[in-house]
Amino acid sequence: MPVLQRPEAEARAHLLDVHRYEVALDLTHGDEEFTSRTVIHFTAREPGDTFVEIRPATLHAATLDGHPLDPAALDDNRLPLTGLAAGPHELRLDATMRYSRTGEGMHRFTDPADGEDYVYTQLFMDDVQRVFGAFDQPDLKAAFELTVTAPPTWTVLANGRTEQLPDGTWRAAATPRISTYLVAVAAGPWHSVHTEHAGLPFGLHCRRSLAPHLDADVEELLDLTRRCYDRYHEIFEEPYPFDSYDQAFVPEFNAGAMENPGLVTFRDEFVFRSAVTDTERQTRGMVIAHEMAHMWFGDLVTLRWWDDIWLNESFAEYMGYQVLSEATRFRDTWTDFAIARKGWGYDADQRPSTHPVAPAPEDVPDTASALLNFDGISYAKGASALRQLVAWMGEKDFLAGINDHFARHRFGNATLADFLDSLARATDRDVHAWAARWLRTTGVDTLTPTVTEDAGTWHLDVAHTGSRPHRIAVGAYDPDPGHPDRLALRDRFDVDVPADGAPARHTFPKAAPALVVLNDGDLTYAKVRFDAVSWETAARTLSGLPDPLTRAVVWNAARDLVRDGELAPTAYLEAARAHLPHETELAVVQGVLAFARTQLADRYLPSAPSSPGQPAAATRHTALTTLTALSRDILRRTEGPGHGPEAGLRLTAVRAFIDSATTPEGIQEWLADGSIPGGPTLDHELRWRILTRLATLGAAPLPELHDLIDAELARDQSATGQEGAARCRAALPDPEAKQAAWQALFGTDPGSELSNYLFTATATGFWAAEQQDLLRPYVARYFTEVPALAVRRGPALAKAAGRWAFPAVLVEEETLRRGEQCLAEGDPTPALRRTLDDQLADLRRALRVRAAAVR
Repeated sequence: MPVLQRPEAEARAHLLDVHRYEVALDLTHGDEEFTSRTVIHFTAREPGDTFVEIRPATLHAATLDGHPLDPAALDDNRLPLTGLAAGPHELRLDATMRYSRTGEGMHRFTDPADGEDYVYTQLFMDDVQRVFGAFDQPDLKAAFELTVTAPPTWTVLANGRTEQLPDGTWRAAATPRISTYLVAVAAGPWHSVHTEHAGLPFGLHCRRSLAPHLDADVEELLDLTRRCYDRYHEIFEEPYPFDSYDQAFVPEFNAGAMENPGLVTFRDEFVFRSAVTDTERQTRGMVIAHEMAHMWFGDLVTLRWWDDIWLNESFAEYMGYQVLSEATRFRDTWTDFAIARKGWGYDADQRPSTHPVAPAPEDVPDTASALLNFDGISYAKGASALRQLVAWMGEKDFLAGINDHFARHRFGNATLADFLDSLARATDRDVHAWAARWLRTTGVDTLTPTVTEDAGTWHLDVAHTGSRPHRIAVGAYDPDPGHPDRLALRDRFDVDVPADGAPARHTFPKAAPALVVLNDGDLTYAKVRFDAVSWETAARTLSGLPDPLTRAVVWNAARDLVRDGELAPTAYLEAARAHLPHETELAVVQGVLAFARTQLADRYLPSAPSSPGQPAAATRHTALTTLTALSRDILRRTEGPGHGPEAGLRLTAVRAFIDSATTPEGIQEWLADGSIPGGPTLDHELRWRILTRLATLGAAPLPELHDLIDAELARDQSATGQEGAARCRAALPDPEAKQAAWQALFGTDPGSELSNYLFTATATGFWAAEQQDLLRPYVARYFTEVPALAVRRGPALAKAAGRWAFPAVLVEEETLRRGEQCLAEGDPTPALRRTLDDQLADLRRALRVRAAAVR
């Protein structure tokens, strides 16, 4: 399919002024196709030629100003519009479109729990063409008037308020001027909760089978929504710009959420059917706050071209964490950001595919390249850069600049230069110079302290590897006199680390502290190191640091040391074993356990002991044994009735114990008994987690395991149950099971292709680190077959195949060789190429970490 080139978009924006779309969709034509009729009212500023995009099953008719166009002129997704005269025009398109099963365009889903059907749109980037014809680029904003014909039991949601007309069709209120990628429709027999706040209708919607779970959390969800809405109205001078605020939790959604004006769509895993931790509730709250921020930054003011996507995502990411911490009960959001989100940015920024937060225009020449930049850099690094900007210029001036930006560009489009000009008008700081250092460069800076002392004073020098200026806080800690296993803050002071040249030496009275923490408070984006004394103190007393955000900074530093081959994975595990049983911040426990389980155990430590003649090395089994012992420690600490943090810690420990089990003992009894002594309740999520682990371990004869999977699916006939069963079957250590899973993943029969969620579930079950001998023959097959899959099934499945179906557990030179050959000779699509490139970079890092560990 031809992708839109930036010069083409610029030429079309110069030629056209698009006023209004009238879109009529009919969703009553079965489960494969729907009809789409579009009328586009636009003006040509001068005579010229252009095109409109549409990707139909069949284009039945097209007319321009009443004159028929030849449907056969449609070239892939482009219908030429030639010989346009200057002045107003009306384009009509009548087409049949296909439903999607990959979360792109108009996605259709049948709920296995009750057989009900649901559809929703995800039109981001260039997928509006899958639903109706459009001049599909963000700077050709227009008003949209939608009507939808749906089955009689369905409710239709859209960007504006909807009403059902006497003939049964649904009409949505006309939108203000918005971009094509922001149009949204969601239709089905929704379970809905309606309320009103600040004079606007608010709604929550989910599929009927999830109704009890939504109702259980409805007060929390509405309270978060109201509080975030009110806080945005305190800090933004521009009022909420749309006529309603609906939040729909939709099935098989590829992203966390999508900021459609007036109708935000969320993945419906955020309607919790099983027990979750308070940190997971906080994450859901952050996503609510993030998407609401987009109503202003992204929807009211929209990027002109996709090189400025960071203006959408970085801003919403920053505001999501900040507003949630200011307006709700979730006060430690930045700790969760530090331990769970920031590493995403650090990792992405150290791969070959790294790019600036704000790429140069020439680096985003088309929509295909733009799609690749939705990563940890545009989200986590960009939000970190904004947090540093606020620390540098002050929050008052920052918000003044933001409000100036909204006022100047409301319902229009803007660029990075426009944004920086608004900030510059609000401060005497040189914002443009700051942006050149922070937004136009790549890579992660490293800050390293040197601590010396003499004659009753101590000195701090900060070595800086990188290209950015940093304003950081430095924490100096000493042992707490009354509690030798704890640390007390002696002093915290600000340090400016210049972009170039040696930073000034800082001298302080008294002897040197026991621990010096750079970037205390985590206000900048940089890897930090320790002097020798500080690391020894941290390794011994990390859980005794008084501030959870400081502990997160130290854990992040330890994580970076492991990834850079400067700290043995076993040392990280020893620190986790020593300190997590005493850790009170749930986000820290979850983040450290996740890194230890998925990276250290599955990638950085070998599955078998060293070869004869080599030094003894810790193995994956050692790591898993450590993690199960650590989980037992936390379970013992949290025995008894627990609520809040204690319950969350216990649930986290139970999950870690299951995932790290090296034998079926214990977890098999939990499943058979239907309970965990001391709790938590053995709900659907935990039962599937146990069963996946038992299947992976081959804990019983295959017929018995198949019976257990079938029985569990009969108990849980939901979409999540289907995914759990697919994951378990793919995890079985059996050649026939592996071949069946592979056929499901890569088979070419259109009638049996997996949905995006079932594909991911099957892939994650398939690649089990315990089964490397059984899986090794599939490495060559993967790199041979995945390019064709990406072409056949599109970008969303290509990314899923690159991420989840990649043979990451086989950390071997042969995997690397096959992958590099695929990149060189397999002609992967852009989405697949980018994902494979990142995976191979992580594989090279894992090989280096393993090599360093045995030296």
